[in-house]
Amino acid sequence: MPNSLIERFIEYLDAERNFSAHTVRSYGADLTQFSQFLTAAANSPSASELSVDELPPPGELPDERLDAMLRDLTPTDVRAFLAMMRNSGYSKSTVARKLATLRSFYKYLVRQEVVNTSPVSPIRTPRQDKRLPKCLDTTQVASLLSAPDTLTLGGSRDRAILETIYSAGLRIGELVALNVEDLDEFSEALRIRGKGKKERLAPLGAKALAAIEQYMTMRSSAFGPARKGPLFINKFGKRLSARSIRRNLDKHALAAGITVQISPHVLRHSFATHMLNAGADLRSVQEMLGHESLSTTQIYTHLTTQRLKEVYDHAHPLASREDACE
Repeated sequence: MPNSLIERFIEYLDAERNFSAHTVRSYGADLTQFSQFLTAAANSPSASELSVDELPPPGELPDERLDAMLRDLTPTDVRAFLAMMRNSGYSKSTVARKLATLRSFYKYLVRQEVVNTSPVSPIRTPRQDKRLPKCLDTTQVASLLSAPDTLTLGGSRDRAILETIYSAGLRIGELVALNVEDLDEFSEALRIRGKGKKERLAPLGAKALAAIEQYMTMRSSAFGPARKGPLFINKFGKRLSARSIRRNLDKHALAAGITVQISPHVLRHSFATHMLNAGADLRSVQEMLGHESLSTTQIYTHLTTQRLKEVYDHAHPLASREDACE
């Protein structure tokens, strides 16, 4: 049974909220850093003037002392922590994420009646700079998908991977976790285990299904028929890692003549943007991406609005001032 408040919260995220291992680690790292800050604050009234590199190592405070400081935390302490992160050159998005971790932690403590009110409630989240996701155009995507040599097993697998990401808009972790039994060829869909261990069905296009079928045929010749286990495997028959997928993507992007740096997530962004450009409604794209909130999906409307503006400027007779009537 976890003893400290932070350990109990991490156990709650894992066992009750069913958060992914990556998310749980992220929360744990943020709270460990915050505990280091509290350790510094216990020894110095000017801890907010420190940088992250000057924090003491974790675990210096006994759990009982740390828990007492967490229970007695004030909004002023939270602001001092934020000031330290700004001093350390953290981006607004990183500061916002760490603040969100503290917000969730104290909501948990309020529900557990460890504290009466959250010291994070009065703190406003820093306004974020809007960053549009990178996106390939359809010509670049076509070049990328045709880059792998499908006469080889590795190339056939990579073609199936790229087609699957672009066809279903998968996250890299979702792709890596796919098993053979997650493929429903009759329904032309994949069963996806997304964030928070939530499952969804993702439709697959004809080209993705054909690429997977070709890969599985070649794989069966090399490793024997597979009815379960990892869908995408390496040369040793083990589940392919995210690192290997990224490395292979870089190789194929270079072969396709794509000069901008891309990642599997860029293919996911491209899927969403191209779907909206073609007339898909936002709610459907939200469901296909596995977004919990529609506001997360709405970032792609900025890209489609840019495209509409380009079409308008090119096609409308009054879009240009030079063509305006006198």
